[in-house]
Amino acid sequence: MKFEAINFTCPNCGGYMIFSPKDGEMKCDFCDTIDPIEKGDSETREHDYYDGLDLEENQPQLSDDKEISCPKCGGSFTTQPHILSSHCHYCGTPTITKSIRSITPESLLPFILTQKEAKERLHRWIGSLWFAPTVFIKYFRGDEELQGLYIPHWSYDSSTHSIYNGERGDTYYVTVRQRVMVNGKEEFRNVQEARINWTPVDGSVSLAFDDIIIGGCETLPRALIESISPWNVGGLVHFDQRYLSGFEAEEYSTPLERGFEYAKDEMSRTIRNRIKSDIGGDEQRIHNVNTQYDDILYKNMLFPIWTATFKWKDKSYRYLINAQTGRVAGDRPYSVAKIAFLVAIILSILAAAIYYDQNRG
Repeated sequence: MKFEAINFTCPNCGGYMIFSPKDGEMKCDFCDTIDPIEKGDSETREHDYYDGLDLEENQPQLSDDKEISCPKCGGSFTTQPHILSSHCHYCGTPTITKSIRSITPESLLPFILTQKEAKERLHRWIGSLWFAPTVFIKYFRGDEELQGLYIPHWSYDSSTHSIYNGERGDTYYVTVRQRVMVNGKEEFRNVQEARINWTPVDGSVSLAFDDIIIGGCETLPRALIESISPWNVGGLVHFDQRYLSGFEAEEYSTPLERGFEYAKDEMSRTIRNRIKSDIGGDEQRIHNVNTQYDDILYKNMLFPIWTATFKWKDKSYRYLINAQTGRVAGDRPYSVAKIAFLVAIILSILAAAIYYDQNRG
């Protein structure tokens, strides 16, 4: 499917403009002209969950790549259908296209960390790793480029009512005779022994959840995305394509309903803790929980990350930096040689200590 891309032209020199995390505004990549982004009302609207499911059900199914025509050089190139923002493959001009989804992002967190600042955070994180291969450390101390990317997220609100049954455990003590050895002689003493009296219980708890944040991206490992949270959603601004200029951006690939299932997992931990508090006693057993979810609302948002990839011994290692907070997460390789060297040193020290101990005097 063909898409016309847009970009933002500098009013001074005609070059393309990108969003500058340092300035928080649009900036010409050639003459450094600043073009402010008008800041509107920062309040973002939430939408009814079931209306969103209807929108998804009725949206066209598009699986073909986007064929994009660059407005600067006229070149044509393709991207995957979920890509919102990229760069022309020929002239490097930022290209932004329309969404293919019925549910589109209405808010985003702008980039705060510059690429230089993100590199510094990544270098410090790598420097803290034990047994990292030397080639790995040298690679990230070089002139490697990080990729700036907006990834989709869902936010869910819900009120919950949970009916449960289980058991309450109350500790009590009984006196028992216990045989002990004192100075080589056997004696009997009275000691207090803890026991638990279990009582069947049932009840209900009600909670209200606000802004349960769930990654809406299937192109990155979910555990890795969660590792760079939390996010300060107080920094959300209304969606404006100018914030995307100069960065990659993706639409959501985790459907609304699947995202809410992940949100239920998040909420269930809080619900179970509240049930334990409601049961009381010294220990609790929860047998069954039946939760009803009401007043479900959602938001679709874009969050900023810097990302890098390191390939070593036929394996790729992916790193994410939260471009709002600077938090870093990723897989890391281990140097077998460094680990073996440390083990050899420890064994040598132990052998020397044993030899010294055996030959004293």
